[in-house]
Amino acid sequence: MKEIHWLILRRAAALALLLVLWELAVRVEVLDPFFVPPPSAVAVTLFQLFTDPGGQIWTHLQATFTAALWGLAAGLAIGSMLGFVAGLTRIIAELLEPVMIIFNAIPRVILAPLFVIWFGIGLGSKIAVSLVLVAVLSFFSVYNGIRNVDRRLLERVETLGGNWWTKLREVYLPSVTSWIMSNMKVAVGFAFTGAVVGEFVAASRGLGYMLTFAQSTYNVSLTMALIVLIMVFVLMLFAVAGALENRLLRWR
Repeated sequence: MKEIHWLILRRAAALALLLVLWELAVRVEVLDPFFVPPPSAVAVTLFQLFTDPGGQIWTHLQATFTAALWGLAAGLAIGSMLGFVAGLTRIIAELLEPVMIIFNAIPRVILAPLFVIWFGIGLGSKIAVSLVLVAVLSFFSVYNGIRNVDRRLLERVETLGGNWWTKLREVYLPSVTSWIMSNMKVAVGFAFTGAVVGEFVAASRGLGYMLTFAQSTYNVSLTMALIVLIMVFVLMLFAVAGALENRLLRWR
């Protein structure tokens, strides 16, 4: 426990030192504040976002979070189901694996304009982008988890009289859970990437929409404040995913 505390303190100290050097570099005009505003200016912008009487930041946060979380949940469910079926059924694997390899090979964010045409500029197109990003990752996580199950464990279950359901409960599900949870943090990042990219393409609200506005007005302070905001919320979800991983994989 002490080592963890010292690790947190060292990281906090390194971050504080970086912020101080950044602030000083802007103050002494080593960095141009128009292009690289100091941390103090970014902090003021963040404060203004949350103290705005109109409270618009909450509407944008809700839009991005809703799209990301729905995309994450649906992508995990669909990708895991397809990966599970493909891992257990050779015919299904022969059909699905090439499709998923193609989806994995191309930058899936290029599908965002197509989803906007199909589902409009509302929430549906953002969920679709997040879903595709997460589903492909989940498919390969579960598919590889099933295929890499130790065959000796299956043989021992069969030797002890276990049926297919016993193998599913005692061998396959723990293995799949391990692979899913080990990739959960990546899936969270993909879900937010899909939501924000979808908002970049076409949206009337969301953090991606705000980033587009900040870019069009050359408001670097707002751009960096929104990036910091997204990073903080993603790190919070990382912490939740880490806690779930520790709880669900205690058997390891």
